Amino acid sequence: MFETFSNKTLLILEKPLRMTPKLVFNVLKSLSLNNLLKLFFTGFSHPIFSVLTFFATYKTYKISEKLFPKTHGLHGAGNAFRHALWNCLILMYCCKVSSPKKALIWTEKITQMHEDLFPNEPLQRKMDLHNNKVGRDYFMQLLPTIHRQFFETSFFVDQLLALTQQIKTLKREDETFGFELIRIDEKRETLA
Repeated sequence: MFETFSNKTLLILEKPLRMTPKLVFNVLKSLSLNNLLKLFFTGFSHPIFSVLTFFATYKTYKISEKLFPKTHGLHGAGNAFRHALWNCLILMYCCKVSSPKKALIWTEKITQMHEDLFPNEPLQRKMDLHNNKVGRDYFMQLLPTIHRQFFETSFFVDQLLALTQQIKTLKREDETFGFELIRIDEKRETLA
């Protein structure tokens, strides 16, 4: 089913997307050659981190799909949760094989690159980048209290779900927020 909003066509999904090899292939196929090479060379600059990042991405997608089955792909609480959890899990896995500092640099680099490779409207980009930072900040807050080898996914899920209950709405690009998840208001959620 397609709907049009102010000259933009939006595909309304009746069931959630499933992460499949075909979906991954189609996403990669949508990239320009220049962006594909950028992704390729970034991945080969640290192959272990790349594999761990892919696993963190897959796990984040599965958890978000379970907790927010129809909305994690929109611009509300499910999306905010997914972005924060994604950053936590990338850090968690990369910290198990390297230093927290290197893992943090990698996580910032790869999540920023994601936003560059798959551009959004400015408000959506601000929301995604902020929620990514919330995930990284939350991980770094926990780091001194738990040895990095003992981190588990469950350490993040409950707290991030609690943050979705207190979610703030981003209305303008010049707004600033602290340690809180943000979303885009209802009207903007339906726009592509």
